[in-house]
Amino acid sequence: MGILNTLFRATTWWQGATLNTLLYTRRKGAKVGEDEFGNTFFSAQDGKKRWVIYNGEVEASRIGANWHGWLHHTFDELPSEVPLAHKPWEKPHLPNLTGTPSAYVPAGSLRRVDPAVRQDYEAWSPE
Repeated sequence: MGILNTLFRATTWWQGATLNTLLYTRRKGAKVGEDEFGNTFFSAQDGKKRWVIYNGEVEASRIGANWHGWLHHTFDELPSEVPLAHKPWEKPHLPNLTGTPSAYVPAGSLRRVDPAVRQDYEAWSPE
């Protein structure tokens, strides 16, 4: 199972870093920090390239605003050293929940356990 697991890891990206990404990270990358989700962030020695190795499923929405800004060169300071100031009305960051049981379901949706009865709709019936 070890060889098959290694082959799977070398050719897929959706369950973590590929073998080539890990090799490149080991050769050229310097670890600069981790976020609250366990994702690890790296930078090239010259500082021109930045990347992340996800902890678990590769999903871009699993990165908070601090690290997203650093990855895209919006600011150069590391979020672990100079975090963004949070407003009192801001909610904590959540990853994209679409397709999960925790996804938002509006009141009239058929996916709801107890859908709301619509008073503004009358079914059309032909004469």
